[in-house]
Formats: sequence, structure tokens, C-alpha cells
Amino acid sequence: MSSESEKKAHLLGIGLDNEDGHKRITQSEQFSIVGGSQETHERMTETVVKTFEDIKQAGKQLESIEPERLSDLLKKNQA
Repeated sequence: MSSESEKKAHLLGIGLDNEDGHKRITQSEQFSIVGGSQETHERMTETVVKTFEDIKQAGKQLESIEPERLSDLLKKNQA
């Protein structure tokens, strides 16, 4: 059984506007971006990378950031 100290978090972004047949996947230890047009996929990836930079700057981890604060950061960093 997992203890609270072993809690893991992972962000998942899904793009639904792909019409060119390409399969786009960008992954890191803490997020996955799947699908979307090239433009959408790049924008989602940029948004998430900037958000993780802000989380790190605040001295936090994804597991410990409040959901409302995460939502605010994602909105602020929308590319």
C-alpha cells in the first residue's frame, strides 16, 4: 500500500483536432501530451513546460500543488 509520501501525480493533455493522421506523443516523467494538430500539440507542450517551471520556481512539486493553483498556472501559461 502506498503511503502519502509516495504520492505520484501526472498531467495528461489530449488534443482532439488532428486531421493529418500523425500520431503525436510528448512524454516526461510528470506529463504526457497526446494527439492534436501540430500547432495544438506544440501549444499544449509549451504551456505544460512553462507551468512546471513555475511550479519548480515556487519550490513545489506537482503532487503538492493545490488544484486551483495548478489551474491558474495553466491558464496563465497558455501559449
